[in-house]
Amino acid sequence: MIRGTVIGRYWATKRLEHIPAGAFIEVETSNGGRILAFDVLGCGEGEEVMVVTGSTAAAWLGGGKIPIDALIIGLIDQPTAAGKSGRPAN
Repeated sequence: MIRGTVIGRYWATKRLEHIPAGAFIEVETSNGGRILAFDVLGCGEGEEVMVVTGSTAAAWLGGGKIPIDALIIGLIDQPTAAGKSGRPAN
């Protein structure tokens, strides 16, 4: 799993018919690299996200029928120090 920050959004008006609704998002990884990931959650610029790649991403999107190898699977609400809860108080 990769942790990163959304830095851009790309729209594709023409794309393969089997790709589900979503956007292509540019993510800057925690080590300074950049990847393009598919987003079905509606992430916004500046948000911290969790990304899976390779067969895990492909399996979630249809078992390899869809040519996407990076998928945003979660938004990081609040990073925390070890041993402390990151959940917002009710």
